[in-house]
Amino acid sequence: MATVRDCDFPEDLYYDVESNIWARPEADGTVTVGMTAYGCSLAGPLVSFLAKPVGKEVKPGKSCATVESGKWVGPVKAPVGGEIAAVNDAVVDNPGLINEAPYGDGWLLRLDPSNWDGDSALLVRGDEALRRFEEKMQADGFGGC
Repeated sequence: MATVRDCDFPEDLYYDVESNIWARPEADGTVTVGMTAYGCSLAGPLVSFLAKPVGKEVKPGKSCATVESGKWVGPVKAPVGGEIAAVNDAVVDNPGLINEAPYGDGWLLRLDPSNWDGDSALLVRGDEALRRFEEKMQADGFGGC
């Protein structure tokens, strides 16, 4: 696990840095999507999570869900396009789980990607992701998680 300003970033994930979203391809061909620890820190304690319904087609960079904290409401942007295959009912029932375990039990939804190879080319991993998150945190004046 790598860290930037005390925010965790697992090195095996794909990241949409601007949207503070991660993606993980699964063995069954789906892609699990979640918020980064940085995104959770910016939002504060989450109190609501509402995903688009299973079966809904989403485009990369477009909203696939909405999260709400006491100070912010915003979209969760799909890192890749595809059909929503599953929604994490645990975070529907307990949105705070997103803050507690953003890379584990706090995952948001799973997509059946329509063009993983093409769409994932726009996501970053490893050292490139860490460099971009550091630049974004610096530009945002973010002190740390």
